[in-house]
Amino acid sequence: MTARTVARVVVADDQTVVREGIVMLLGLLPGIEVVGSAADGEEAVRMVAELAPDVALMDLRMPRCDGVEATRRIRTDHPGTQVVVLTTYADDDSLFPALQAGARGYLTKDADGDEIVRAIEDVLSGEASLSPKIQRRLLERFAEPVRSLPKPSDGPPDGLTAREVEVLRLVAEGQSNPEIARTLHVSTATVKTHINNLFAKAGLRDRAQAIHYAYRHGLAEPPGSAAT
Repeated sequence: MTARTVARVVVADDQTVVREGIVMLLGLLPGIEVVGSAADGEEAVRMVAELAPDVALMDLRMPRCDGVEATRRIRTDHPGTQVVVLTTYADDDSLFPALQAGARGYLTKDADGDEIVRAIEDVLSGEASLSPKIQRRLLERFAEPVRSLPKPSDGPPDGLTAREVEVLRLVAEGQSNPEIARTLHVSTATVKTHINNLFAKAGLRDRAQAIHYAYRHGLAEPPGSAAT
């Protein structure tokens, strides 16, 4: 990983073969040190409390304490540890509770090593990291409540500046911070500043909420919603 020390990771998955396979894979990846592995959410919470890892790589369907509850407890009691979900499931009943509980990344188990490294890097740099499949699901989900949007003439909500609205539109299109920087011909640091400002003004926590906010306020159009 660039410009940072090795990322310390705890892996939580109730299936022994899967858990050991993930640990073995992570051990081969650059910039990652697996400091513990847990067989359920309860054990994952305990390990995070004891080991203070940078990231918990979290399965969702586990006994005793599932991944959503474990994520909620980790983010509440140990905010220095980010959570990246790594699960078989991409349905709404799995995805949205995990994001609401505080997961900053969400991958399905067909992700390769590069995707896992990228997700860990993203959440440690303050970004959200969602696989393309999950981004599409979010777009589909939030494409529904856009029928009674405020008119553009109403002006940006929550005191957003024109530049912040522009950045928000690009976030809603799925662009990363470096991509937004290239589009707007500004530095990545400037993009981060705009995102931090608009998140603070609108009371947003992450990119998933930002996408919903942009659609709800008519600041961006969901795919397929353009007039024909």
